[in-house]
Amino acid sequence: MNAVKPSKSTGSSAYELLLDAIDSGALPPGTRLREADLAERFRISRTPVREALKRLEAQGLVSHEPHHGAIVATLDYGQMVELYDMRAVLEGTAARQAALHATPTEIEVLQEMVERDRGLEEDAPALAATNRLFHRQIRLSARNRFLNTMLENLRLSLALLSGTTLGIPQRGHVAVEEHARIVAAIAAHDPEAAEAAARHHIRNAFKARIQLITPSAEG
Repeated sequence: MNAVKPSKSTGSSAYELLLDAIDSGALPPGTRLREADLAERFRISRTPVREALKRLEAQGLVSHEPHHGAIVATLDYGQMVELYDMRAVLEGTAARQAALHATPTEIEVLQEMVERDRGLEEDAPALAATNRLFHRQIRLSARNRFLNTMLENLRLSLALLSGTTLGIPQRGHVAVEEHARIVAAIAAHDPEAAEAAARHHIRNAFKARIQLITPSAEG
């Protein structure tokens, strides 16, 4: 494992380091999480690592397997269906609320994000990173702290899905255009259209996820 710069030896900082590693894919689902290895990797003591693992386990991001100990949790197909179903509801609600509450400056920021992402359509890792920022900006523009908390928790669970669907041919382009339609509805202060566009976007993301995990038929 590659080491990183020394960090404060607290459970909070250890939690942030581990969460970032899971979210970025540096610690993919199924990875065995040994306290000693993680302490060495992040240059912190084992006690904050242990505290961080307990916190991540409480959030469902870490689980225990017999004879293996702590691992980065994995989602089965049923859990993935439930995750995207709830995501469509919450992201749709966020877009609806953003259409009601977003300021002109926030709308301009969203529009600029879409234009920037049009230049990243062939760069799946970069687009995946900016995609997270785009959805974060919408939920912040929704002006609902409880909705924001639920979407942030949901985003943590999304980190347990391996890979990005934006690497599928044409998915990057389609996703950016779907974002553009969401922003257009928010800019028009049309909550119904914004919610419908957001739900449509998440449904298509789910279809792409299924395509990603389903082996192509041969012969």
